[in-house]
Amino acid sequence: MPAITPIEAAPGTLDQVTYNSDGLVPAIVQDHDGGRVLMMAWMNRESLERTLETGRTWFWSRSRQEYWCKGETSGDRQYVREAFYDCDGDTLLFIVEQEGRGACHLGKYSCFFRSFDEPLPPSE
Repeated sequence: MPAITPIEAAPGTLDQVTYNSDGLVPAIVQDHDGGRVLMMAWMNRESLERTLETGRTWFWSRSRQEYWCKGETSGDRQYVREAFYDCDGDTLLFIVEQEGRGACHLGKYSCFFRSFDEPLPPSE
Protein backbone atom coordinates (compact mmCIF):
# COMPACT_ATOMS: atom_id res chain seq x y z
CA MET A 1 0.00 0.00 0.00
CA PRO A 2 1.39 3.43 -0.91
CA ALA A 3 2.15 5.86 1.88
CA ILE A 4 -0.53 8.33 2.91
CA THR A 5 0.85 11.86 2.79
CA PRO A 6 -1.41 14.66 4.04
CA ILE A 7 -0.78 18.11 2.54
CA GLU A 8 -0.87 21.11 4.84
CA ALA A 9 -2.51 24.05 3.10
CA ALA A 10 -0.62 27.31 3.54
CA PRO A 11 -2.63 30.05 5.28
CA GLY A 12 -5.16 31.66 2.96
CA THR A 13 -4.71 29.25 0.04
CA LEU A 14 -8.03 27.46 0.54
CA ASP A 15 -9.75 30.83 0.30
CA GLN A 16 -8.27 31.32 -3.18
CA VAL A 17 -10.50 28.58 -4.63
CA THR A 18 -13.54 29.84 -6.56
CA TYR A 19 -16.57 27.56 -6.50
CA ASN A 20 -19.44 27.62 -8.99
CA SER A 21 -23.03 28.47 -8.07
CA ASP A 22 -23.50 24.92 -6.71
CA GLY A 23 -20.47 25.32 -4.43
CA LEU A 24 -18.35 23.00 -6.57
CA VAL A 25 -15.02 23.18 -8.37
CA PRO A 26 -13.70 20.73 -11.02
CA ALA A 27 -10.80 18.57 -9.85
CA ILE A 28 -8.50 16.97 -12.39
CA VAL A 29 -6.56 13.91 -11.26
CA GLN A 30 -3.25 13.09 -12.94
CA ASP A 31 -0.97 10.09 -12.51
CA HIS A 32 2.41 10.94 -11.00
CA ASP A 33 4.01 8.19 -13.12
CA GLY A 34 3.96 9.58 -16.65
CA GLY A 35 1.51 12.43 -16.14
CA ARG A 36 -1.54 10.78 -17.70
CA VAL A 37 -4.86 12.48 -16.87
CA LEU A 38 -6.90 9.89 -15.01
CA MET A 39 -10.22 11.54 -14.27
CA MET A 40 -12.19 14.67 -13.44
CA ALA A 41 -14.66 14.92 -10.60
CA TRP A 42 -16.23 17.63 -8.46
CA MET A 43 -15.16 18.91 -5.06
CA ASN A 44 -16.63 21.31 -2.59
CA ARG A 45 -14.72 22.95 0.25
CA GLU A 46 -15.27 19.98 2.58
CA SER A 47 -14.03 17.36 0.07
CA LEU A 48 -11.00 19.52 -0.72
CA GLU A 49 -10.18 19.78 2.98
CA ARG A 50 -10.68 16.02 3.45
CA THR A 51 -8.38 15.32 0.50
CA LEU A 52 -5.59 17.49 1.86
CA GLU A 53 -6.00 16.23 5.44
CA THR A 54 -6.17 12.51 4.59
CA GLY A 55 -3.87 12.32 1.55
CA ARG A 56 -6.60 10.43 -0.34
CA THR A 57 -8.92 11.88 -2.98
CA TRP A 58 -12.42 12.81 -1.78
CA PHE A 59 -15.12 14.11 -4.09
CA TRP A 60 -18.73 15.30 -3.98
CA SER A 61 -21.19 13.13 -5.90
CA ARG A 62 -23.73 15.38 -7.60
CA SER A 63 -26.04 12.44 -8.36
CA ARG A 64 -25.94 10.83 -4.90
CA GLN A 65 -25.46 14.09 -2.97
CA GLU A 66 -22.76 12.57 -0.80
CA TYR A 67 -19.01 12.46 -0.30
CA TRP A 68 -17.00 9.60 -1.73
CA CYS A 69 -13.40 8.59 -1.24
CA LYS A 70 -11.98 7.21 -4.49
CA GLY A 71 -11.41 3.47 -4.23
CA GLU A 72 -13.28 2.66 -1.05
CA THR A 73 -15.63 0.38 -2.99
CA SER A 74 -13.45 -0.66 -5.94
CA GLY A 75 -10.04 -0.80 -4.25
CA ASP A 76 -8.68 1.54 -6.94
CA ARG A 77 -7.41 4.10 -4.45
CA GLN A 78 -5.61 7.37 -5.13
CA TYR A 79 -2.84 8.69 -2.89
CA VAL A 80 -2.21 12.41 -3.29
CA ARG A 81 1.39 13.41 -3.92
CA GLU A 82 0.86 17.06 -4.93
CA ALA A 83 -2.08 19.47 -5.03
CA PHE A 84 -2.49 22.66 -7.06
CA TYR A 85 -5.10 25.28 -7.94
CA ASP A 86 -4.97 27.18 -11.24
CA CYS A 87 -4.31 30.87 -11.86
CA ASP A 88 -8.02 31.73 -11.62
CA GLY A 89 -8.60 29.47 -8.63
CA ASP A 90 -11.47 27.73 -10.44
CA THR A 91 -9.87 24.36 -11.21
CA LEU A 92 -7.92 21.96 -9.00
CA LEU A 93 -5.19 19.51 -10.00
CA PHE A 94 -4.12 16.51 -7.96
CA ILE A 95 -1.06 14.43 -8.77
CA VAL A 96 -1.69 10.95 -7.38
CA GLU A 97 -0.24 7.52 -7.03
CA GLN A 98 -2.97 5.30 -8.48
CA GLU A 99 -3.54 1.90 -6.89
CA GLY A 100 -5.44 -0.97 -8.50
CA ARG A 101 -6.82 -1.20 -12.06
CA GLY A 102 -7.11 2.53 -12.53
CA ALA A 103 -9.40 5.50 -12.08
CA CYS A 104 -12.28 4.73 -14.46
CA HIS A 105 -15.41 3.00 -13.17
CA LEU A 106 -15.55 1.15 -16.54
CA GLY A 107 -12.34 -0.70 -15.65
CA LYS A 108 -9.97 1.45 -17.71
CA TYR A 109 -6.84 3.03 -16.25
CA SER A 110 -7.98 6.52 -17.30
CA CYS A 111 -11.48 7.85 -17.84
CA PHE A 112 -10.09 9.50 -20.99
CA PHE A 113 -9.77 6.44 -23.22
CA ARG A 114 -12.24 7.44 -25.95
CA SER A 115 -10.86 9.24 -29.00
CA PHE A 116 -12.95 11.30 -31.42
CA ASP A 117 -11.02 9.88 -34.38
CA GLU A 118 -11.80 6.24 -33.53
CA PRO A 119 -15.07 4.56 -34.54
CA LEU A 120 -17.55 3.68 -31.82
CA PRO A 121 -17.63 0.02 -30.76
CA PRO A 122 -20.72 -1.98 -31.81
CA SER A 123 -23.71 -1.58 -29.50
CA GLU A 124 -24.36 -4.42 -27.14
